[in-house]
Amino acid sequence: MDSTRSTRESQESVTLLSYNIHKGIGGRDRSYRLERIVNVIQAAAPDIVCLQEVDRNVRRTHFDDQPHLLSELLELPHMMYQLNVHLKHGGYGNLLLSRWPIVEHHQLSLRYSWKKNRGAQLAVIQSPHGKVVVAHTHLGLAEKERHWQVEHLLAHHLLRPLRHLPTMLVGDTNDWRNTLCNGCLKTHGFTLATHPLSKFRSFPAWMPLGSLDKVFHNPALIVHDAHLIRSKLAKDASDHLPLCLRFGLQPAHS
Repeated sequence: MDSTRSTRESQESVTLLSYNIHKGIGGRDRSYRLERIVNVIQAAAPDIVCLQEVDRNVRRTHFDDQPHLLSELLELPHMMYQLNVHLKHGGYGNLLLSRWPIVEHHQLSLRYSWKKNRGAQLAVIQSPHGKVVVAHTHLGLAEKERHWQVEHLLAHHLLRPLRHLPTMLVGDTNDWRNTLCNGCLKTHGFTLATHPLSKFRSFPAWMPLGSLDKVFHNPALIVHDAHLIRSKLAKDASDHLPLCLRFGLQPAHS
């Protein structure tokens, strides 16, 4: 790639980070230190951040309002928080942060039968290069449950009208056997950005075995680079490694 093209891609690209932060509790030392999560994310300088397992008003995390703390500390002012699991005090769920305005937003339920409540955040973000659709989720532990959740999400009446725009499905998929990429996502024209899978083993952070954190995207979105952050701090801060994606938009959709 010549330097002119590389510079242009850098100027026109968007950086997204997806991270299961495990409530800010280290995977090995089990101590709550949200500043480690903040430092890991800041080093990547993302424009859009998708976080799973974010606490609000929970005893184990000192009753912190993590969504507002993270938004403030990361200087990402546009926020969506989805509280999926209710505890005696507070609960936890998904958090989406953006540098740019979220011009359309929805919180969708992906609850399957009697299992733990799961959800998806659907955001249309107005980047300087055009609109980007982010479907952010934390999928279930059972394979049948995950496939139902993805099919339900892709067929949802709120997502269908947006899929002509650059669109991605991102988050902790819990997809140990890597079966999602050959199911309905492929049928609907979504490509796995995080491949080969051997390079995207993100869990557990200190000795990664499973490629659980994934991004799928439609043809209107161009992936320039995808990688895991493997710093010592990242290995200590959570039980997952963060996933970083740099992408651009097809000119026809910008």
